[in-house]
Amino acid sequence: MRRLISQVVVLSTLVIAISGCSSMGVEPWERDVLARDEMQLVTDPIEAATDDHIYFSKEASSGGRGFGGGGCGCN
Repeated sequence: MRRLISQVVVLSTLVIAISGCSSMGVEPWERDVLARDEMQLVTDPIEAATDDHIYFSKEASSGGRGFGGGGCGCN
């Protein structure tokens, strides 16, 4: 009886673990919600450009977010 209970517990744990990854990614009906302006990382391109300009001016470097190295000549 004890062995049967442990097998049921192991089987149910396995089923729960496998079904946890069954819904990965964005479903087609969810894409309209994620495409809204409020959901964008950069909502104002002018503000993002200004922030980039300030960041690069303070760091004395060019392209600091997408490129290796910086103004110090480390690379």
